Amino acid sequence: MSPIIISPELPPNDVLLLRNLADDLQRCQQDSGPSGKSSGRNEDQDSSVNGTPDHYISSSRDESDLTQMRAVNDPTNDDFEPTVFVSVDLRDLATRLHPIIYKHVLLPYIKWAQGIARHPRLHSENRPITSRMRLMLTSSSDVVMVTHLILYFTTSLPSAIWLFYHFTYLHGILHSAMQFYYVGTYTLMMHQHIHGGGVLRKQPWMIRLFDVAFPYITDPLMGHTWNTYYYHHVKHHHVEANGPDDLSSTIRYQRDDIWHFLHYVGRFYFLIWLDLPLYFLRKDRPVLALKTAFWELSNYATILTLFRLNSRPTFFVFLFPLMLLRAGLMVGNWGQHAFVDADEPDSDYRSSITLIDVPSNRYCFNDGYHTSHHLNPRRHWREHPTHLLANKRVYGAEHALVFHGIDYLELTARLLLHDYAHLAARLVPLGPRQLALTHDQRIALLKRCTRRFEEDEIAEKFGGGGVKGKGQENGNGKAGVEAKSR
Repeated sequence: MSPIIISPELPPNDVLLLRNLADDLQRCQQDSGPSGKSSGRNEDQDSSVNGTPDHYISSSRDESDLTQMRAVNDPTNDDFEPTVFVSVDLRDLATRLHPIIYKHVLLPYIKWAQGIARHPRLHSENRPITSRMRLMLTSSSDVVMVTHLILYFTTSLPSAIWLFYHFTYLHGILHSAMQFYYVGTYTLMMHQHIHGGGVLRKQPWMIRLFDVAFPYITDPLMGHTWNTYYYHHVKHHHVEANGPDDLSSTIRYQRDDIWHFLHYVGRFYFLIWLDLPLYFLRKDRPVLALKTAFWELSNYATILTLFRLNSRPTFFVFLFPLMLLRAGLMVGNWGQHAFVDADEPDSDYRSSITLIDVPSNRYCFNDGYHTSHHLNPRRHWREHPTHLLANKRVYGAEHALVFHGIDYLELTARLLLHDYAHLAARLVPLGPRQLALTHDQRIALLKRCTRRFEEDEIAEKFGGGGVKGKGQENGNGKAGVEAKSR
């Protein structure tokens, strides 16, 4: 059985989580475990669900790890640590930077940026707010959002303007390379923006105005069209949850077939401008249909006008990023929803996956925790690892799939190459059933979960599309027993 490899570049809470899960695996291998052979997701529920304790789980270690993970996210805790840069943790900068730079440049910047970035909400224990808590709650964890806004407005925007003023092909190529490097982190920053209604404080009004306005400047530079990400992702994808009415649903495709993949990407690439407004019309939401069509088509008209006026900089600044991102978004979504359990395809646990890897979680605001995100789309990005560890028994009982050391782009590529052996080696088993699987049984499990659904099966499993998102959390942060109706 392949070992769990823990990269030193992972965020600290990812390291804690993977070590914890690796410890569970080691304990299970040392013990005899459940008797008999397992066939994976299609078997009956785990023994823990029926009342038998998970013998391989150390409750004391879980509690210790959870305490550490929660401390760095809790602004009332002395171990609280804001995120300042995606590439390095604040705890490491004290030794990497010259003391003068750290004390007189970095720390004052963090204090200033914390007054602009949004602060996290209080946890749900309903504790009384003390004076210390009021002071600490001004300590935002999301300094990194301010850092990246400064980065984009001091590099991407000036570079784009200069290309229109004095174009050279060398500059155009270098600009494209820079934007390619930025786009993943920027897109997931905007992911936080569209789900949270912004990334900066709501007061004073000038900060709020900038928070609302900046996407209209930076989105086209990164390949996004105005507001389409919000309408498609929040108002459509999270409503349909990869179900039959989801325009980006994977269930009608064989997820390891290159031709199915190309059809999937091509439809979004060329027809989303029409498909999304028509979707809202079918759902009797004409205002959203009009808004979607207006912003999408006005963005196209702007790019076309600029191209007619000055084609070369327009291609490098606006058109090439748009072409690149449209493909990238669908490649990523294909990986996020490539594995769908035929028994419960409407379950968020069984229609999405979790990746514990460096590109997704270190550089893209924990984008790897897609199951946790679907369970609660408004969960703060730093809370995802804590949620998984606190609920790993539920994840195991629901047969959720967790991988390590692989990102969505590589996962999609491995699927299309039919490299199930590599994917099985990257699986992090949760729950007694997955822990008992051999390598070949892991491969068989993954293959079963990439099968396309026939229309009669879709009608049976989804019940006409009235119930979606099974497993979503209720207002108390617990997994709901019943599916939410939309």
